[in-house]
Amino acid sequence: MSVQLTVQKSAGGQGGKLDLSEAAFGRDFNQPLVHQVVTAYRAGGRAGTRAQKNRAQVSGGGAKPWRQKGTGRARAGTIRSPLFRGGGMAFPARPKNFSQKVNRNMYRAAMRSILSELHRQSRLIAVDNFHLEKPSTKTLLAALAAVGAFDANEPRRCLIVLAEDDRNVELSARNLIYVSVCAGAQIDPLSLVSHEKVVVTQDAAKKIDEALQ
Repeated sequence: MSVQLTVQKSAGGQGGKLDLSEAAFGRDFNQPLVHQVVTAYRAGGRAGTRAQKNRAQVSGGGAKPWRQKGTGRARAGTIRSPLFRGGGMAFPARPKNFSQKVNRNMYRAAMRSILSELHRQSRLIAVDNFHLEKPSTKTLLAALAAVGAFDANEPRRCLIVLAEDDRNVELSARNLIYVSVCAGAQIDPLSLVSHEKVVVTQDAAKKIDEALQ
């Protein structure tokens, strides 16, 4: 069996049907799996480079600041104690690897689940092509509005998925905070779930279908 997507023409109107495999675009939504994969993807993007110094790593503090007895002050052995300003941290942060283990089958299953749910919610819009002769934000918004992915009165986050990188489309969307552009080979679960509409070209949809089968 196959899943059919209605193909919109970039200039407006319908342009036929696109048959895709049910294995990639007709799966049930697995929320726990999608949550796990998205969480792991976000964790993998963390640098984990935060670091602080403990009392052994800060400079200075070699001499005892005052004698042990007779001053009326609390005893102290170094001014680099965590109690002093400029001293080391008691429990300093250390570089950490936040990555989580997600195997290939889990990742692919989550991508199938997300794409299938986007299709069921009518958030996945297939277009015949999405090409601009020259960079133009106005032309890009007009093309998105023609396929029902953009509303000037209520702009929502939109992801444009192309078969290959298109410099003109990327430049046109660069100053739009609610429009993102990527190639079909670069899609990720976080981008798919964080955008209200996903506009995908026929060629990109076929490549994604082949990759997820």
